[in-house]
Amino acid sequence: MGGKPDIIRAVVLIFAVGLIITGFTSLQASEEKPATAMKSTVAADSAQMTKNPLTQ
Repeated sequence: MGGKPDIIRAVVLIFAVGLIITGFTSLQASEEKPATAMKSTVAADSAQMTKNPLTQ
């Protein structure tokens, strides 16, 4: 039973490293989203404007 604390430490360390990696990748993904979201929104607005011209 002397090896169990080492196994627990290894599992906790792997979990912590996984959380750190997930945090960094989610930060990078959130920084890239606004630029692409803005482009798709502009493209959608342009398409809607050509399909539905303003009538007064």
